[in-house]
Amino acid sequence: MHPLSLFIFGVASNIVAILFADYFIPGFVASKELVQLLMAGGIFALLNILIRPMLKLVLGPVIFLTFGLGIILVNGLIIMALDFLTDSITIESTLSLLYATLIISAVSLIVHLSAKSLFNK
Repeated sequence: MHPLSLFIFGVASNIVAILFADYFIPGFVASKELVQLLMAGGIFALLNILIRPMLKLVLGPVIFLTFGLGIILVNGLIIMALDFLTDSITIESTLSLLYATLIISAVSLIVHLSAKSLFNK
């Protein structure tokens, strides 16, 4: 797939994941305006492209020692950065951040795996 289409797909899957977290988690609030959702999804995609590999490199020993569960820490840090960078997402507590991290990670994983199987045929 073309890199631009991958980015657009990433933004769309991030928007779906953010909306899922907003619906299921009481302390996670996302704006329902389309422009703000597109900006949040775009910023989230850029953070995943630019910052996530560096965090995985720095936290590599933690990820290794926890048998991969350290990825939750990486994802949580990315979502915290998204909360800090945008006004359209508000996280009220640490527990809400943890639940949002788990839901967003699961939804993103499902969407990306289904897209890979769909586009690789």
